[in-house]
Amino acid sequence: MDQKLEVVVIPVSDAERAKEFYVRLGWRLDETPPTVVQLTPPGSGASVQFGPTLTAKGYLVVEDIEAAHDELAGRRSYGSFVSFSDPDGNQWLVQEVTTRLPGRVDAAATTFASADDLARAMRRAEAAHGDHEKRTGVRDENWSDWYASYMVAEQAGTELPT
Repeated sequence: MDQKLEVVVIPVSDAERAKEFYVRLGWRLDETPPTVVQLTPPGSGASVQFGPTLTAKGYLVVEDIEAAHDELAGRRSYGSFVSFSDPDGNQWLVQEVTTRLPGRVDAAATTFASADDLARAMRRAEAAHGDHEKRTGVRDENWSDWYASYMVAEQAGTELPT
């Protein structure tokens, strides 16, 4: 699915000064609500926004938001979030991580945060090992070594054994 960069929101300390700067560069001042400044570089399909209430982020445009969501969520771990705030307004983001990306965990220092994390890792290894035995057509007598290799590779984000 095509994804096009539409807008990048950037933080600025003085919106009027930033607007003048970008206009001097030849960027087009777009019509926007009173609290948002949007400028577009010449020939660009994407714009920049800033304003007193905006925080840094980017906007992508797609033709079908539900299809884009399903595709992005299915492509990788790290794609599901929920958030909450404490009584003082501090925001927390909870992120689902089903497979670590490479380089995030030291394979030599693999640990599990809880017995539940370890049990879930063992169940994933069991399922993958079952597929491994189906492919090879033989019972793997060294299943515990295979499980261990799988669990360490999964946590480290390196290539999983097959």
